[in-house]
Amino acid sequence: MRAITVRDRDAGVGGLTLADMPYPHAAENDVIVRVHAAGFTPGELDWPATWSDRAGRDRTPSIPGHELSGVVVELGYGTTGLTVGQRVFGLADWTRNGSLAEYTAVEARNLAPLAADIDHTVAAALPISGLTAWQGLFDHAHLATGQTVLVHGAAGGVGSITVQLAREVGARVIGTGRADDRDVVLGLGAQTFLDLDADDLQSVGEVDVVFDVIGGDILERSTELVRPGGTLVTIAVPPTVQPKDGRAVFFVVEPDRARLTDLAQRLRAGRLKPIVGAVRPLSETASAFARHRRTPGKTIIQVADRQGAQHS
Repeated sequence: MRAITVRDRDAGVGGLTLADMPYPHAAENDVIVRVHAAGFTPGELDWPATWSDRAGRDRTPSIPGHELSGVVVELGYGTTGLTVGQRVFGLADWTRNGSLAEYTAVEARNLAPLAADIDHTVAAALPISGLTAWQGLFDHAHLATGQTVLVHGAAGGVGSITVQLAREVGARVIGTGRADDRDVVLGLGAQTFLDLDADDLQSVGEVDVVFDVIGGDILERSTELVRPGGTLVTIAVPPTVQPKDGRAVFFVVEPDRARLTDLAQRLRAGRLKPIVGAVRPLSETASAFARHRRTPGKTIIQVADRQGAQHS
């Protein structure tokens, strides 16, 4: 099968190569998915799990990418809950070969059924962004109706869904980004937009929740904005400074079939719209990694051809 592989940890994006790889093995409770569309996280080439397995052993050449939408083609021993021919979407394991391949092995519990009227490219934009937004807002920050949330990177894959979920529960949303993101962020439902290149971050005042995807100086300065009892959540790096009378939480998204199912239902009902920023073929994955920040939303890799996707 064709897949994107990485072999050299120091090569960065330039080390992404389209290569022939063995067809994956379905372990116990796995399924093999024919991947139609896949998503990636720009920083995953720096993750230890991209280069080694759970025991710390080198596993190169590795196949990156962890979000996928496709069709089940094989069941591993003992696998229940899914069937061959079923459309699914979800998360591939962090420490195994991922979704930037024609076929991938995934634990069945990490996948959710996908309705026939949801396009694979849209579904592939939902797993990490949707689960991260939900877990950050509600499992970690416990956002409630009437509270104010500051969402950094509000036009991005995670940020755009965070804005929509926060608005749905009746929170006041302040979104940040670059000047070109203003119309997108306000269109998602944010009441206020802040240009991080031109506006004063401190002008926001105190907020109940800060949702950070950027890290660095933005993360550090945002701790001052958390009102007493509030929460800063970040997926960038563990914070080195805690809010004076609040708390800061760093978390890594976890698979959740039930929540994926709920997010897909919201999508079908028109209550949630992932922003697919660009769709690129598997052969252009390296340039997609390099260019991901130039468009709002989530960059998706189209693995199966369009004709094949239409017949699944």
